[in-house]
Amino acid sequence: MGLLVSILAGIIPMFIFAWFLYLLDRYEKEPLQLLFGVFSWGAVVAAGAAYIINTLSSMGLYLITQSDFATQLTLSTLVAPAVEETLKGAAVFFVYLVFRSEFDSPLDGVIYGGITALGFAATENIWYIHRLGFLESGWQGTLDLILIRVFLVGWQHPFYTAFIGLGFAIARRSTQTIWKWIAPLIGCSTAVSFHLLHNLFAVLLDSKSGVIFSTFWDWSGYLGLLILVLLLIKREQRWMKEFLAVEHKQELLSLDQYQTACSALRQSFVFLKARFQGNYREIRRFYQTCGDLMHKKHQLIKHGDDLGTTLEIQRLRAKLKLVAKELQPPTL
Repeated sequence: MGLLVSILAGIIPMFIFAWFLYLLDRYEKEPLQLLFGVFSWGAVVAAGAAYIINTLSSMGLYLITQSDFATQLTLSTLVAPAVEETLKGAAVFFVYLVFRSEFDSPLDGVIYGGITALGFAATENIWYIHRLGFLESGWQGTLDLILIRVFLVGWQHPFYTAFIGLGFAIARRSTQTIWKWIAPLIGCSTAVSFHLLHNLFAVLLDSKSGVIFSTFWDWSGYLGLLILVLLLIKREQRWMKEFLAVEHKQELLSLDQYQTACSALRQSFVFLKARFQGNYREIRRFYQTCGDLMHKKHQLIKHGDDLGTTLEIQRLRAKLKLVAKELQPPTL
């Protein structure tokens, strides 16, 4: 029973957090299959490999130092952050290389990095809640670890790995070769640094005041990242207004469709209404196409005809016409 509770408490909140990140991507959703893939990578490959590497490293460090404290400090601050962020970042790097067409903006980088990390956190939470909570202190320990792992530090891993996603997103959109190399390195270094500092505070600050300081530090970072995400969403809204204006002028988009495409709030109401009308899939497809078209037009200006961007814009415009016809009521 304790293991079942640990599994549910470890996984379900991380799925909810992942869904929240998915909803933040207002104007151009990433493919659910791809998001499920990176979540699974974080939960199975990254978490499993990290456990093995960290365990072997711990054994080696103890043989060298003969000190539990020195082993814990070195593992927490030097080994684990680098190992875990590298393994989580590998999924983001894979998307960057293989699914470049889905890596359209800095917000996409945050989404892929964050959801990969939430998969990792789900597996790690199960281990902490069951082994350090239930097995050591019973149900009280289980509840304590759920509070800590889910509510106090539940966003720590997506916070770190989001910087890796931002680094690759900047590299993807940069026209300068040097930034294609430097930006991912900066992103990875930032992720490792924040991870290192969190673990350092956890090891050194054992008092109540230390816990308060550590929590304040973590949540300040979460808030800062949330503000950045909101600014990125606002910027994408401006891009929608700018790059879909031509489609509106050419009557490919009606005024109502154009205004809805450029407003996350209006889209939410339209999607809710569509669920009751039975045409949610068509409505979602229409506004997803608007978002895809916006990003490709922005890429054309930023990078030129990179990887057939002009042809992709033509394809999306044709798709928009087709979907718009599907939304029109049949004539009698």
